[in-house]
Amino acid sequence: MRSRTANWYEVVIRYDKTQEDGMTKKVNEYYVVDALTFGEAEETITKEMSMYISGEFEVKNITPASYHEIFFSDNDNDDRWFKTKLSFITIDEKTEKEKRTAVTYLVQASTLNTAMKNIEETMKGSMIDYVISNISETKFMDVFEHNGKTTKNDEPEFKE
Repeated sequence: MRSRTANWYEVVIRYDKTQEDGMTKKVNEYYVVDALTFGEAEETITKEMSMYISGEFEVKNITPASYHEIFFSDNDNDDRWFKTKLSFITIDEKTEKEKRTAVTYLVQASTLNTAMKNIEETMKGSMIDYVISNISETKFMDVFEHNGKTTKNDEPEFKE
């Protein structure tokens, strides 16, 4: 497992996809892109998807992600993405009451159970107590990192 902190954007694209029966159907696909601005997110997804989609596609939506850190799996079978909310538990020194701070992460895994294991593996070195408050599977097809790494294939994403 490795983790990456960045400014992430969730991007929706729409295009005509050829089905197994030869018919075309308009589909929406969801991706996560590392970018500093909305414009950079649009440029990145356009560059990346032009390698995989023949024909035109449209960027339908770009939204800043609610998470800044993503946990990437080294296992090739982990091909799904899960949004995970952790509650970090601290004690307020003045009131001596328990305080919980919620933080959202995106975790790569093959199943819900694997996502939990991946979180625990990543957090095992942490000194702070936490509980996993929520895990939900997302519709994300892929994550594109700014540094030339991508989970879709081994080609760098920015060839300049």
